[in-house]
Amino acid sequence: MENNKLKKKASDFRYNTGETKVPWAAVGENYNAEDLMTIVKFMMQGEGAAYDKAVAEVEKTVYALDKVSEPPAKLSLDRHVAAAEDMCDEYLNTKGSTFLVNCTAGFEIACKYAGLKAGDEVIVPAITFAATMAYPLSIGCKIVFADVDPITLNMDPKDVEKKITDKTKMIVPVHIGGYAVDMDPIMELAAKHDIVVLEDAAHGFGGEYKGRKLGTIGHFGSFSFHEVKNITSFGEGGILCSTVTEFLPEMKRARFLGTDFSIKIKDWLYDVTAIKGKNGPFVATNFSTTEIQGLGLQLQIARNDQIMKARYDAAAYLTERLSGCDAIIPQDLGGDTVKPTFHLYKLLIDPEKAGGDIQVLKKKLAQKGVTEIAHFGPLYRFAILKEYGYDEDEIAKTCPVCEEVFYHRFTHFPVYGLTQEQLDYMADSILESVAEMQAEAGLK
Repeated sequence: MENNKLKKKASDFRYNTGETKVPWAAVGENYNAEDLMTIVKFMMQGEGAAYDKAVAEVEKTVYALDKVSEPPAKLSLDRHVAAAEDMCDEYLNTKGSTFLVNCTAGFEIACKYAGLKAGDEVIVPAITFAATMAYPLSIGCKIVFADVDPITLNMDPKDVEKKITDKTKMIVPVHIGGYAVDMDPIMELAAKHDIVVLEDAAHGFGGEYKGRKLGTIGHFGSFSFHEVKNITSFGEGGILCSTVTEFLPEMKRARFLGTDFSIKIKDWLYDVTAIKGKNGPFVATNFSTTEIQGLGLQLQIARNDQIMKARYDAAAYLTERLSGCDAIIPQDLGGDTVKPTFHLYKLLIDPEKAGGDIQVLKKKLAQKGVTEIAHFGPLYRFAILKEYGYDEDEIAKTCPVCEEVFYHRFTHFPVYGLTQEQLDYMADSILESVAEMQAEAGLK
């Protein structure tokens, strides 16, 4: 159907062609009232007579609004994306925050800046999500696995130091569950050996380490706004930050193919240039984000502090309830040095005192209907590493703490979106399950 509204507007393509009598709209096909109602019903799902009545009322209003409104001039990389980036800069005390399709895209840009190539070594924690190692593995880098701290589950700086060689080009500390890695020794090692530090802050938006926001301490920090994170930008999205001053002017061009609208080639509207990396240029690809994502991120950043407070309150309740059992090491709540985001609630047990390991506890909790998921499986156990020639058993020998804590000591619980009754039930179930284990082992 012809959209007469577009005839009233000047052209608004990705590049601005100015006023014209014959517009070339940036948006090829706009969404109409019927489309919008489909989205409304997806975002606000329900059933029954009351729901159907409310939907009908909204539908009538939306169709009326459609007759007196105009569609957005752009759907990608416009003012709402820019506003979300500005909010991130203000919130994180950074400059040049760049909104990307996901956190993994930020990793790729940081790796390209570092000039990673086949044969270079990248140190990652033994426990993290596969995205942490994906790009360097894909270009032939050697992934080196650092063992983890037995309490925080984060990368152990002392083990990192042991595993640095003259081929090490990047260290990727991961703030598991939103609890800060001990960053000072990591940054000292990086300075000593001229290594790029990329903070995997997928769980860390809003968390702190010694007064600095997570993701703003290393040379790069990348955040995730995937649907499961504390805040989201309609299901996907990421922000890349950098402390490398000379790279900041490159960040946003690194998001979109190195396109430079400030200069032009002969008889064309822009130029495309390489991005300046640490040791030379690199080719940018396309990680553009939408205006809807930018708007969604703004809305959720605005309430992130309240979200973190609610998560803290739930975690504090669980920690208080569980602290009375000497077989349980509940989530540390942080303090002046570390302020977690409580994306996950971590629980450790002492198998000797509990009368069994975490696998026994997990089975008992599953029977009681309590959700728990240990984040994450040891990376070196995945088939992809074997397919790339890694020996999982040999790597496991270099990560004994990872082997012990993952298979015998820890798991994670949700702490958000739960009622007080659900938190009560979770705490009761954990305590009851440990008591059952102890009784079965003859400890009590």
